[in-house]
Amino acid sequence: MSQIAAESGVSRQSVYLHFKTRGGLLLALVQRADERFEVKEDFFSALEIEDPFKRLDECLKVWFEFAEKIHPVATDLIRLRTTDDDADAAWIDRMTDLRTWERQLVQSLAGDGALSDGWQVDDAVDYLWAGTSIQIWDVLHCDRSWSASKISKILRKSVAKALLKECPRRV
Repeated sequence: MSQIAAESGVSRQSVYLHFKTRGGLLLALVQRADERFEVKEDFFSALEIEDPFKRLDECLKVWFEFAEKIHPVATDLIRLRTTDDDADAAWIDRMTDLRTWERQLVQSLAGDGALSDGWQVDDAVDYLWAGTSIQIWDVLHCDRSWSASKISKILRKSVAKALLKECPRRV
């Protein structure tokens, strides 16, 4: 908090008065990233696409473009959350929102009869959330040197193949 205050040109007490805790600051930071990059608006705009295959693809494009932008902060939160309750709270807050959005997406796909046989909504949401996670993105990008566009393209294709009935065309 001292470093943030110094770099912001305010007192440390001012930072604490505004954010109360480091967790409050972390949460405000990640929520601001959501607003700044308009991820919610873009995701819900993609959710309006009538064709279920295009809807899934566009929602995932939105997510992967956002994942690239938030990757540094997200990986810090993931790293810190095991030892820092504030980081854990910020991470849980963001993942709760993401899972809510993904649930709406999966429910829309199920409502269109587009989910492959055998998928229940809860399981499909879990798969979507895990299969498109920042952790997967990080491994492919940092450990395997995949480009952001390659990650997006391949994961979008693999998620669509796993979750959806026969796709009339490749994504």
